[in-house]
Amino acid sequence: MATRIVPDGNKPSLAVEISLEKPLPDYDINQTEHPTPRDVDGVLVSQGFRDLVDDARGVLLEILNEPERPPDDSGEITDLDLTPATARPLEIAQLTGAICPGDDEVYRPGLWIVLEDRHAPRREPLPGAVIDRVKRVTAKLVERMDLA
Repeated sequence: MATRIVPDGNKPSLAVEISLEKPLPDYDINQTEHPTPRDVDGVLVSQGFRDLVDDARGVLLEILNEPERPPDDSGEITDLDLTPATARPLEIAQLTGAICPGDDEVYRPGLWIVLEDRHAPRREPLPGAVIDRVKRVTAKLVERMDLA
């Protein structure tokens, strides 16, 4: 699974590109490798791919709104966290299909996601901790959607 995270240098947003490298029969995506970008267009406009985008949006919203557990949290029921949940500043600015070029001279359909922190200063990039969080969120999305 090829995943790229590209932070915007001068604003508090970033793009995530998730290339589909295996068939997804539940979404009628049976072939992921195509010789030209034009061949990928047919996949991106299919009903199955539209369903994939809709499902990905719902799963991503769910993941973004889950409270993150600290690394030292055992997850036991007795580990009570009585502090209020912090606001989840990341918002989905865009989630759509993408034509992803591969290293092996093929093109694949993929997901293009733009996340933005609307509460951050407008002309500053996202801090490293937020980018690390996006990496974890992306990994969860790929796992829950069974994209890899």
